[in-house]
Amino acid sequence: MSSRIPSLPEELLSLIRHGENYQVEYKEARTDLPKSLFDSVCAFSNREGGDIFLGVHDTGVVFGVDPSAAAKLITNFVTLANNKDKIFPPLYLSAREYLFVSDGTFSGVDKKGKMIQEQAGEYHIIHIHVPVSPSVVRHKGRIFDRNGDADMDITDLSDRVFQCYARKQSTYYVNRVYPHWSVSDLRADLIDKAREMAITRKQLFDKQRHPWADMDNEELLRTSGLILTDEEGRTGITLAAVLLFGTDNMIASACAHHKTDCIYRVYNVDRYDDREVILTNLLESYEQMFAFGQKHLNDLFVLDGIQSVSARDKILREIISNSLAHRDYSSGYVAKLLIERDRITVENGNRAHGIGALDIRSFEPFAKNPTISKVFREIGYADELGSGMRNSYKYTMMYSGAEPEFIEGDVFKIIIPLSFGSMTKVGPGSILPVASGQVG
Repeated sequence: MSSRIPSLPEELLSLIRHGENYQVEYKEARTDLPKSLFDSVCAFSNREGGDIFLGVHDTGVVFGVDPSAAAKLITNFVTLANNKDKIFPPLYLSAREYLFVSDGTFSGVDKKGKMIQEQAGEYHIIHIHVPVSPSVVRHKGRIFDRNGDADMDITDLSDRVFQCYARKQSTYYVNRVYPHWSVSDLRADLIDKAREMAITRKQLFDKQRHPWADMDNEELLRTSGLILTDEEGRTGITLAAVLLFGTDNMIASACAHHKTDCIYRVYNVDRYDDREVILTNLLESYEQMFAFGQKHLNDLFVLDGIQSVSARDKILREIISNSLAHRDYSSGYVAKLLIERDRITVENGNRAHGIGALDIRSFEPFAKNPTISKVFREIGYADELGSGMRNSYKYTMMYSGAEPEFIEGDVFKIIIPLSFGSMTKVGPGSILPVASGQVG
């Protein structure tokens, strides 16, 4: 019988040996399906998909399923996955049995700290691949999401449920239409400011006249995708337009949780040394965040080739524009710009397209809020999609001699390491941050 079962492929064995994560789950199963199996199926469907292995301990040690029960396990799984009373909407999934021959050298440590040794021999493993579902999936009426290497019941967590539905939608949250507001409700001075910035930038770099120069405010918004018609046929300005050009009262009404918490924490590490909470439109938020960074970071002398550049300002431009343009504005997570002794950390709610650290060599950029990003590019707050990560690497290496980190998840995080020189204040009466946490 074993000779008719395919051997476990190396790529699947690699998934097992590298441990559970947000896309890999192990289940012990001898003769019956585990009770938590469909929680994981639901969670993977609602997140980024994943792989489930039956017959594997949570340490990665293979115990196997009972060979005489494998066919029954597969049949029961396929039947239940297609049962709308179990999984809704039903999922058309398959499972496959593999044979794994262990040499008995692998071991793992369980959650109690006990060493688990894999025994040499033949084992039967069932592999289930769960693709991403186009709609939100429920298991017995409950919604599950993947949280690290665990399945999380989010049914009663309204923010998490909303984010789950948002990931499944083809439209962007910032494209939400507000038909009761018109262009005249927006701040004309901000639209004029953006127009002038775009005109100046176009003339400086291309020696050409910017199209916005000949447009009135409504035309500018329409061509920028900031006035839309929704699925119910209502036309109006979008949330993106409100965030970019709205009054503070409009922003508070449309997106009450929108704010950025800027914190400087170097000496008073239990609380903070300086703090600014920014609640205004994105153009002025950018300026205020930028000024906060300039206030607390030294502008070191740096050469880019033979030209002197402000690596500090280049870094601030990239990380601030990234936070504002790509933020998930449906999330209630409070965005942060945190300056500490050895790093700058930027955090914001995120519509994740993966989990974990991003690699600049393989990173594929994805537009989170295209309309906001377009305006930022036109006025010079950002460049083409994907350039921010490359520029951050380049200028962080110049500024502090170390690589930044970009971490994808429901909270997107950028970490910019700092050198001693970037934080040292010079001059009479200056106080220098030192590694011990004391001041001198």
